[in-house]
Amino acid sequence: MSAHLSWMIIRGNNAYLLKKRNIPKPFSTEPNNLLNIASFRYNGLVHRKSVGVEAAVDKKGFNVVYKRAKAYHKPGRSYVRTAMRSGPRRSLTKLKRLLNKNKYRTDLTKAALRRASAILKSQKRTVLVKKTRAKKSE
Repeated sequence: MSAHLSWMIIRGNNAYLLKKRNIPKPFSTEPNNLLNIASFRYNGLVHRKSVGVEAAVDKKGFNVVYKRAKAYHKPGRSYVRTAMRSGPRRSLTKLKRLLNKNKYRTDLTKAALRRASAILKSQKRTVLVKKTRAKKSE
């Protein structure tokens, strides 16, 4: 089945759709939806190729989840999960190279980088700085 036909079937009703009255555009909580917007472009279910970024279980780095285009009809084998843990700057560069080198959904590159950097920023440790009183010189 084509991606457009699948989208026409699931766009109005699916388990991942969140509709609220005050929000102009409905949200979607499906896996591999980078912006959580219910639209054809960002949908992670209907495309042969989709990209997702999620936090690592041990809270060190992030995982990139993408579909293999040739195995899109085999759900168990279609998803590939790659861990990126080599520091924030290098991980983001590796992610950008992964998406742009093979021309794998280049339209989602910026959204994937933003989600990955937000995950890395949330994992950053906060350091408490103790204030010391300066001694008065006499």
